[in-house]
Amino acid sequence: MKKLTAAPGPIGIFDSGYGGLTILHGIRQLLPRYDYLYLGDNARAPYGPRSFDVVYEFTRQAVVRLFELGCHLVILGCNTASAKALRTIQQHDLPRLDPSRRVLGIIRPTAEVIGSLTATRRVGILATEGTIKSRSYELEIHKLFPDIRVTGVACPFWVPLVEYNEADSPGADYFVKKRIDQLMALDPGIDAIILGCTHYPLLMPKIVKYVSPGVRIVPQGEYVASSLKDYFARHPEVECKCTKGGGVHYLTTESPAKFRESASVFLHEHVDVESIALP
Repeated sequence: MKKLTAAPGPIGIFDSGYGGLTILHGIRQLLPRYDYLYLGDNARAPYGPRSFDVVYEFTRQAVVRLFELGCHLVILGCNTASAKALRTIQQHDLPRLDPSRRVLGIIRPTAEVIGSLTATRRVGILATEGTIKSRSYELEIHKLFPDIRVTGVACPFWVPLVEYNEADSPGADYFVKKRIDQLMALDPGIDAIILGCTHYPLLMPKIVKYVSPGVRIVPQGEYVASSLKDYFARHPEVECKCTKGGGVHYLTTESPAKFRESASVFLHEHVDVESIALP
């Protein structure tokens, strides 16, 4: 590992693919003056079906690289990485790499607000198979709100629908309706549904179409952004190490041309991207 610089640097955002761009977008909307460095491990995506050990190792490699590139704070803009790798990195790797640096996930911020978004105390989770099997949302929510009943359903075809730009297609209706119906059949009392995958906000028009009136849909971006703003207020020693030039740069482990094309689905803007290798 290269020697880490003490100079301030950008906020790192990591995802296995493109979904973390929705997290980055939400953060930039609320905190536009900071610099951001986005790293997508697109060549090895998706992470969802991979084992805990593999997801941890891939995520650790990405975090180390972002530290080497000057980031003092890295946000895992990926539910699978947050579920399978965050705790080990925080407890095992950070003390050894640099105790002053921070790695944050995106599950805890959503869990923290869900108590104020449900009246029935029945919450649904729509996510990838890996996130559902990890039970990370259920565990985090129950730490804060033991009275909330959590029901999760995996949506294996939703990510490909987004990444192949089929989110608006008639065929997407079948897959979206099927999983929502499955979730509500398991617990008709659900009045709030967390979108536990960063791709899913791009399916929002379809999701809203098939969810009953009165059921609240909870995407993560705005809540992660609010949580980060609050984190900076509580931790000025971290905030002061984040540069403020209002810039954003993108890195991918795959083809820059393919990243630019796919990222346009999420951001609707031109992105400055370069290829990078992870071990």
